Amino acid sequence: MATESYFQQWTQRPVKEILAGMVGTFALIPEVIAFSYIAGVSPAVSLFASFVISVSIAIFGGRPGMISGGAGSVALVLAPLVHAHGVQYMLLATLMAGGLQILFGLMRLQSLMRFVSSEVRTGFVNALAILIFSAQIPQMLGVSWQTHMLILLGLVIIYLLPRISKAIPSPLICIIILTGVTIFYPMPVRTIAELGDLPTGLPHFTLPNIPFNAETLSITFPYALAVAAVGLLESLMTASVVDDLTDTHGNPRRECTGLGISNIFVGLFGGIAGCGMIGQTVGNLRYGGRGRLSTFTAGAFLLILMVVLHQWVARVPVAALVAIMIMVSISTFSWGSLKGLFTQPKLSSLVMIITVIVVVLTKDLAAGVLVGVLLSGLFFAWHTARLVEVRSTKEHDILTYHIQGQIFFASADLMNDQMDYTTQAQKVVLDLSHARFWDVTSVEAIEKIINKFRTHGRDVTVHGLSQAQHGILGDQSDEEVLSLHKNEA
Repeated sequence: MATESYFQQWTQRPVKEILAGMVGTFALIPEVIAFSYIAGVSPAVSLFASFVISVSIAIFGGRPGMISGGAGSVALVLAPLVHAHGVQYMLLATLMAGGLQILFGLMRLQSLMRFVSSEVRTGFVNALAILIFSAQIPQMLGVSWQTHMLILLGLVIIYLLPRISKAIPSPLICIIILTGVTIFYPMPVRTIAELGDLPTGLPHFTLPNIPFNAETLSITFPYALAVAAVGLLESLMTASVVDDLTDTHGNPRRECTGLGISNIFVGLFGGIAGCGMIGQTVGNLRYGGRGRLSTFTAGAFLLILMVVLHQWVARVPVAALVAIMIMVSISTFSWGSLKGLFTQPKLSSLVMIITVIVVVLTKDLAAGVLVGVLLSGLFFAWHTARLVEVRSTKEHDILTYHIQGQIFFASADLMNDQMDYTTQAQKVVLDLSHARFWDVTSVEAIEKIINKFRTHGRDVTVHGLSQAQHGILGDQSDEEVLSLHKNEA
């Protein structure tokens, strides 16, 4: 894919791409509507968003074949803002998030994804699954027994139908059957119509109808930053899944800016911010979608279905959406990570667990990822610091310290602790041939060691300083860095 031209990404296998996109639309509809009530917005807001994002990301995105829409992770981030301040503030946060994503792409911040370890990513998806499931609990409390039976029937359909046929996504069949049951046998259950109005026409241009001042920005900016971070994280994770499944490479930087442009369009047309959707993307690939045309079709066909069939969609019971979201949460959770708790390194498991705990407690996916990344870096530094080795040999009246390993802020003190400043040897040699110094702390540490030996009247010689072996030390001469080392033979 990476070797194909932009034109080829639109024109390859058009029939197969269109059909894959249409199937992707059917897989997109139920989850998008379900995510809308998680966010506290009408289905029209999420459906318009998915239409705009799919069409826009097909044009501006960097990963052909990837489906984007109003995803649950972003809905979870924006839900508190919607409930506290309303949809207009959500629109402003969406616009701001799009601008931040463009800025992140221009600054090449997509490269920071390499610092998100596997255990942090696992914690992210597990926490997302838990939050999605917990959002369904209110829909299962204080409702009629018929609602519980419909949820159970929906789960049976979703999980058993694929054993018979996978021609049509089982969530769509779940919606059709449960809707038919409630139409032919009326019962006291909530329907999508009670969640809000569905679209009956094309989206129209709009601007947030709120005062644009410092107070408004202070309310919306934290949510916008969280949406920008979470949206990019999930999109880049989804893009990496496409890379692995297709053995091709997308353009992460372009995906960042493309998502930002798409979210700005979404905000201008009254939708909720979105990002890449892993489940729908995998489905698109399974049905043969590899290019931009399948992504475009998924959005365009979605709007057609909503405008033509909106009266039927309005009669879909909420129980069907609950069943679908339970399925999404179960499939999203990495069940293999539970087994990994007993087989993987303890620190890796701890990072995953803490990431999940932070996300669940704060309901902030970005905060959980940030804590996980910081912990991963801290544990890596601690592990690397322990690999520093200092050996000493004494020959005649010369004491030689052989220093080996990575010397930085976390290991500098370990090196210092191995020095015997009261030695009777008159000459001390510091052999740095197998060590590497990375920061100012390490430079200060070696200078401190030299200074202390000189204070005790010892002659100090340093061996092994070279530009090829030392980062911060190699950019300067030995005399410049080790300013205290003035009497070297």
